[in-house]
Amino acid sequence: MKSAGAAPDNRLGLGLATVLVAGNLIGSGIFLLPATLAAIGSISVVGWLIAALGALLLAGVFSLIMAIRPTEDGLADIVCEGLGPYWGFQSSLLYWLGTWLGNIAIALAVTGYLTVPFPVLNQPWPRAGMTVAVIWLLTLVAIFGPRAIGRLHGLTLVIGLVPLLAAGVLGWLWFDPAIFARSWNVSGGTPSQAVFGSLVSVFWAFLGVESAAMVARMVKQPERNVPIATMGGVTLVAVVYVLATSAIFGMVPAGKIVVSSAPFALAVHYILGPAAAGFVAICAILKTCGALGGWVLVTGETTRWTAAAGFLPRWLARPAGNGTPARALVAMAVVMSAAALLTTAPTVGEQFELLIDAAVVFTLLVYIYAAIALIRFSAGAPRGRRRAVAIVAGLAALFCIVLILSSGMALVAVTFALVALTIPAWWLVRRNLAETKDKSDTREQGVAATI
Repeated sequence: MKSAGAAPDNRLGLGLATVLVAGNLIGSGIFLLPATLAAIGSISVVGWLIAALGALLLAGVFSLIMAIRPTEDGLADIVCEGLGPYWGFQSSLLYWLGTWLGNIAIALAVTGYLTVPFPVLNQPWPRAGMTVAVIWLLTLVAIFGPRAIGRLHGLTLVIGLVPLLAAGVLGWLWFDPAIFARSWNVSGGTPSQAVFGSLVSVFWAFLGVESAAMVARMVKQPERNVPIATMGGVTLVAVVYVLATSAIFGMVPAGKIVVSSAPFALAVHYILGPAAAGFVAICAILKTCGALGGWVLVTGETTRWTAAAGFLPRWLARPAGNGTPARALVAMAVVMSAAALLTTAPTVGEQFELLIDAAVVFTLLVYIYAAIALIRFSAGAPRGRRRAVAIVAGLAALFCIVLILSSGMALVAVTFALVALTIPAWWLVRRNLAETKDKSDTREQGVAATI
C-alpha cells in the first residue's frame, strides 16, 4: 500500500529526519545495559561496534524496502506480502512475543532506578511486585488513549538525555584507563567468547530500527534522504551509546556495576555525589516510564491487529468506547505481570538480560524474513540494484543469524520450538479463518435471498 506521506510543505529535511531517527532509537534500553554487560567486561565495547554495524545493515534493509515498495503496513505485513501468509502469521506471533517481553524489561528498568531512593527494591520479590505495579500503572494511562501517552512521552523525551550526556560527556573527565583495563574481560572466557556473548544484549539498544526507517521516510526527497537519515541516525545513536558505556567502565569497576540496579546513577554518584545521582535516577525513571507507556500502547495495538487477523482470540480485537484497545491492554498486562514474576532473578541485571535476550532473538528472526522479502521485492529491479539489494540483505540476514546463535543453545532451542509450534497453529488458524469466511458468506447469501 503506497503512502501519500506528509504534505510537501510539512515534510522533514535531512537534518530533522536524522534527529528523528536517533530519537526513536534512544529509549530506555541503554539505562540498565551497563549492569548486564559488566558481567562480561569493558571488552563489550567491541560488541557495541559490531552491533552498530549490524544495525546499519538492517537500517539499509528497511530503507531499501521503503524505496522499492513504500508501505504503511507493519513489519509482519511486509513479511506476509513478500513470503506468504504463513510467514506473516509466524512473524506476527514472534514480533508480538518480543514486544511484550521487551515491555517487562523496560518496566524492570524503571524499578531498577527506583532502588536509588528505595533500596528495599533490590530484593527479588519486592522488585517483582514493583515491576508489576509499573506495568499496570502505564497500562491504565494507555487505556485513557494515545493523547495521554503522547503527553507523557513528550514530557520525558528530553529528560531522558540527561543520564546519557552526564556519563558520556562529564564521565570522560573522571575516566581512569587503569579501571577500564582491569575490567576488560571478567567473563572467564576468551576475548572472542566475551564479545560473542555480549552481542544479543547490546543489540537490545538498537531494537526498533525498522520503525525508525518507516518514520524517516517522511522527508523531502525520500529516495535520497531516507537512507542518509536512517544511517546517520543509527550512527549518532551508536556514538552516544559507546561514549556513555565506555565512560562508565572507566569510572566504576565492573564488580560494582554488575550488582548495580541503576548504573548511570552510580556513575554520576562518582562524579557529582549522591544528590546528582538521585537527579539522574529521576530522569531515567521518567524517560523509561514515557518509553514504556508508548510501547504498552503499541503492544495493545499489535495484540488487537493480531486478534483481528484471527491469529489470537477475536474478543481481544474489540476496542473500548474511546477507540483504545482496552481489552488487549488489560489481557497483556495480566500476561506481562505473570512473566515478570516467573522470570525473577537474584539481580536486576540478570533478569533484564533474560528478558531482553528473548525479545531480541524473536525479533531478529523476523528481521531475517524481512531481508528475504526485500530480495523478492527487488525481482523486477535493474541487475545492478538487485545485486546491491542481495549483498545488503544477505549480510543483514547473516548478522541476525550470528546474533541468534550467540544467545546460547537454550534460547535457540526455545526459539525453534516456538517456530515449530507455529506450523500446527497455522493449520488450525487457517481452518478457523476458512470456517468463519464460509459462515459469513452463508449469512450474506441468506440476507440476499430474503431481500
